[in-house]
Amino acid sequence: MIVDVHTHYVAKGWPDLGWPGAPRLRIESEREAMIVVNDRDFRRIQADCWDPEVRLATMGVDRQVVSPTPVFFGYERPAKQAANVARVFNDLALEICDGDWLIPFCQVPLQDPDLACEELDRCLAAGHRGVEIGNHVGDRDLDDEGVVQFLQHCADRGAPVFVHPWDMPTGPRLDRWMAQWLVGMPAETHLSILAMILGGVFDRVPETLRICFAHGGGSFAFWLGRFENAWHRRSDVIGTSEHPPSHYLDRFSVDSVVFDERALRLLVDTMGEDRVMLGSDYPYPLGESPVGKLVSGAGFLSDRARARILGGNAETFLGETP
Repeated sequence: MIVDVHTHYVAKGWPDLGWPGAPRLRIESEREAMIVVNDRDFRRIQADCWDPEVRLATMGVDRQVVSPTPVFFGYERPAKQAANVARVFNDLALEICDGDWLIPFCQVPLQDPDLACEELDRCLAAGHRGVEIGNHVGDRDLDDEGVVQFLQHCADRGAPVFVHPWDMPTGPRLDRWMAQWLVGMPAETHLSILAMILGGVFDRVPETLRICFAHGGGSFAFWLGRFENAWHRRSDVIGTSEHPPSHYLDRFSVDSVVFDERALRLLVDTMGEDRVMLGSDYPYPLGESPVGKLVSGAGFLSDRARARILGGNAETFLGETP
């Protein structure tokens, strides 16, 4: 069983979300549409975003975890408005995820922990299996008290959490060459893991929390040594966690979207073969295609490690194995 834990959907249409410039979809053909945000074209998408039969024919794996597209999170909106947005997209996701081979993850109004917990509970009861969250809410990182409250609730409910970077910094140096995606996304994900460790989140939330970071955990694996060195040498500044960073490697997982066997080897060597899961970023153009090619062809992986990364670890993440 091959399971892809990092894919996204966009519904083929939704009601007016209630504010000027709100995300909308401009349908251009039966197979193609444009996401429009703030009245500007944001991303061209195709039927594989909304048509389950097209996904089944093209996804290249047995099962997919299907998460929201982060531009729809609505974290910058008033909390009640974001809760309404979440409800709209979460209900539409259940229409797309028809069958056990598409596994829906919901979104929540993370800026309000009470509303976020309420929406998660509603979605779990309706058929969602977990939740995707952004890596920050404005200037609040994942160690923010409200976010920690929500993560504790996820642990209590047994809901897996997938963390995806979003709302990257902008500016002349990042607006060229897709630098927001090529530099900003890895850096944002790295920062999220630092916040979980140095912010003491892993010291406060139970070990039952199942949490995965997108895009191989960003640059975290490459810079763990620098992080560890700083924790020991400048504990007066960053020694805010009970243990050094390497102590927490068994508290989270990452996906395999790193595109290079050398990077995958570092990731597995750092995190362990039980903490890396197949991900593709399907169906977007910067994702891996064909899905699983890197893991399947990596010569350094044992048969056991390959099987764990391609599917076994995802089943654990989803709570389907003891």
